[in-house]
Amino acid sequence: MAGFVDRGKSIEELEEVRWPDPPTDTTPLVRSVHELRKKPIKDLTVENLRRLVGQDVGLRWLLPVALDFLRETAREEETSGWFDDDLLSAVVTRKEEAWRSAPELARHLDETVKMLTDLSPYVQHDVSRFREALSDIL
Repeated sequence: MAGFVDRGKSIEELEEVRWPDPPTDTTPLVRSVHELRKKPIKDLTVENLRRLVGQDVGLRWLLPVALDFLRETAREEETSGWFDDDLLSAVVTRKEEAWRSAPELARHLDETVKMLTDLSPYVQHDVSRFREALSDIL
């Protein structure tokens, strides 16, 4: 899905928008998001992806990257018995408009979720809401 994303670039470079430095009295979350926007996508950890996606930052580039990761790890869930619910939760709870503007990503996410066998109840709830809201494009 993320074949078009230049992972050597940061969100800041891809968006061609430089945010001003955050105020000195800002929260650690805000400081972190500002810093992560400057990091090349290839250097972002899963936790970094979760944080940025959860804050709706760089979704045009990060949703495809996150979906690639989720698909890859979904295949491994069967043997490892583990799946990153936190990233999945961040991705599946994005606003409906994000998915409607990229229906192929919504369908890819839905296909990935169908591969999973052991989602936690709270993520199952989020997935159900995602599917209900987007049933016409899935």
